[in-house]
Amino acid sequence: MKMILDLDTGIDDAFALAYAIAHPGIDLIGVTGTYGNVTIEQGMANTQALLTLLGAADVPVYAGRAIDGFEVSAASARIHGPNGVGEVDIAADDAQSAGDALEFLSEAAAKYGDDLVIVPTGAQTTLARALEKDPALRGIRMVSMGGALTVPGNVSPAAEANISQDPVSSNTVYQLAEDMTMVGLDVTMQTQLTRAEADSWRGTPAGDVFADMAGYYIDAYQENNPHMDGCALHDPLAVAVAADPDLVDCLILPLQVDTEGPTIGRTIGRWDGSEVETRVAVGVDVDSFVPDFIDKLAQLFGRLAKNQ
Repeated sequence: MKMILDLDTGIDDAFALAYAIAHPGIDLIGVTGTYGNVTIEQGMANTQALLTLLGAADVPVYAGRAIDGFEVSAASARIHGPNGVGEVDIAADDAQSAGDALEFLSEAAAKYGDDLVIVPTGAQTTLARALEKDPALRGIRMVSMGGALTVPGNVSPAAEANISQDPVSSNTVYQLAEDMTMVGLDVTMQTQLTRAEADSWRGTPAGDVFADMAGYYIDAYQENNPHMDGCALHDPLAVAVAADPDLVDCLILPLQVDTEGPTIGRTIGRWDGSEVETRVAVGVDVDSFVPDFIDKLAQLFGRLAKNQ
């Protein structure tokens, strides 16, 4: 399976990137840069630095699209750190784009077809523009991290963070993408990485970096979600579902995003006769996913250390 990640590389995006590299069933062919946790430029710089750390510097990174006037919110900076990766020094340099994300997405869809899956884990501006521009993309399988159908949002009672960045584009995505699974807060908040589990990665250069990032993330979770024992594994769960759809139970329905009013950013079913439906994950096999995520990253970090 060929995979493209669309990342706003904060801490859980870094986890998703490592999981995709570590997973034997995934061939990561590229990353497109979006925004949310950080700017596109910071996210791309983080992605490139992490790819180098993870032995995958040959994976290309493409600049995506952002809305005008985007600024990182105080909440995002607090949760992910001003540099997006918990203030951990990953030797990030200025971002270097391999090309235009829209062109890359279209070329990949034409080349790989049914073997391709696209996993957006931030604002969906780039993906919306790509779907509008190239109808051939609409049948490509996609697994998005974002939204909340049966639970409250995390930036407002109605809205989840990724969707809230650009509700109009997210609404476009869910009305055009014909093979989409939404992995939202309904399931991601059920997955947790504890400090002890993250600390089990220590002892290798990459493992120490990821444990430090996890520690920062868990500290932020302790402030906002003191009932939790660790941090939620939002973005890596989307990667896992792309590799194994049976990890989640889904409702299937036409989906819309509210684009104005007090519920702006809400993901909710629509009954307007649309034939485009979204699989919305509402249950997850936590006991299969979380240990697999921890183990695959540990194995990756160990292999990298042996090869250094």
